[in-house]
Amino acid sequence: MKITKYKIVYIVLAFCFILLLSCQTTKKVTFETPVDTTSKKINYQVKQTYTLKDINVYASNEFNGARLNGFRQINDSTAAVIISPENTPINESAYYAFKAWTDTPKPFYFQFQYTEGHKHRYFPQLKINDQWRSIDSTDVYKTGESTTIKIKLDKTPLLIAAQEIQSSDDVKNWYTELIKQKESYANLSIFGTSKLGRNLPVLDIYKGKPENRDLIVLLTRQHPPEVTGYFAFQHFVQTILNNSELSNKFLNRYRVLAFPIMNPDGVDLGHWRHNAGGVDTNRDWSSYRQPEIRQTVQFITETLKRYNSKLILGLDFHSTWYDIFYTNQIRKGTTLPYFIEDWFTALESNISDYTVNEKPGNSKKPVSKGWFLYGHNATGVTYEIGDDTPRDKIKMIGTVTAEQMMKILVGK
Repeated sequence: MKITKYKIVYIVLAFCFILLLSCQTTKKVTFETPVDTTSKKINYQVKQTYTLKDINVYASNEFNGARLNGFRQINDSTAAVIISPENTPINESAYYAFKAWTDTPKPFYFQFQYTEGHKHRYFPQLKINDQWRSIDSTDVYKTGESTTIKIKLDKTPLLIAAQEIQSSDDVKNWYTELIKQKESYANLSIFGTSKLGRNLPVLDIYKGKPENRDLIVLLTRQHPPEVTGYFAFQHFVQTILNNSELSNKFLNRYRVLAFPIMNPDGVDLGHWRHNAGGVDTNRDWSSYRQPEIRQTVQFITETLKRYNSKLILGLDFHSTWYDIFYTNQIRKGTTLPYFIEDWFTALESNISDYTVNEKPGNSKKPVSKGWFLYGHNATGVTYEIGDDTPRDKIKMIGTVTAEQMMKILVGK
């Protein structure tokens, strides 16, 4: 087929039109304090098994979610666990995860050594016989800035980690099992891929027709180690899908987009905070320079446009030292101006001996809760669970927060 110059002009114009539409779907949101989120070099840890030949002790980072940058003998009963971040600048909270074992069973000491300016944050978790538990506090020793732990080693590799590991495979197993026999109203989509090609999944949840529905967005795992927030997200989503009278009424009126792993590369690479582009993705909700955020924004925006919907609420699940809700102060004139007050009042009324810890403040840096507010005039909350909050309490909080959200939104 002969291609004329007119056809070439038409093709070029069509391409430009498509490009223009693409740019429109990812409209930037302005923040008071911009952050440079262009990709930065990361330092990949070398995957290997370390051997201390003189004492027959071994350590390995050859699994997803591991973080171990060096391992050396200090004396016959102690080894240095050397931990460094994926790149800098970064938060000071060092993440670690490794397996250790020995030829001859014995108690052994591991001294954590971090690069300058970084500190020991996470209380060690142990995986024994496929069960996670916290280390006994009597086996943790702090001397100044140094932290040492005592472990009983034997021939079976023991996993020692800053937090329970929930790799991208673990997350996939969870949501795959969750939506079994619920596929008619919990639709799984892979809407994109990460910088290194890992899947970006979303659960699209509603009953009936999707058109003209208000939309709620749930996010988690922007920061890899923050698994307690992810656990709350799990219970929150499970409650929405529990087929109760409340859930059915809610899903017949609203639509939920739940994103269970926003940073799969960082999770599987054992990063402290960043993605494979060396960036904190929760600072990229303005220019969308990282593929994970860019594709998430595109998917949400296209969904809103295609189904004539409005985004009214966004919850981003994280972890920190203690339970806290970060909220926006601007509420008057937004989609749900009274939701925060009503929600928190309901939580305190329905959780025994519970006081909501709220820190209001309008987002200056380009974080998700600011994007919900400035980009969609929607209510946005950063939903934080403490690193050491007990699992039963996380379940209760995740369940009750979902129940009370649904009750408020359906007017029950």
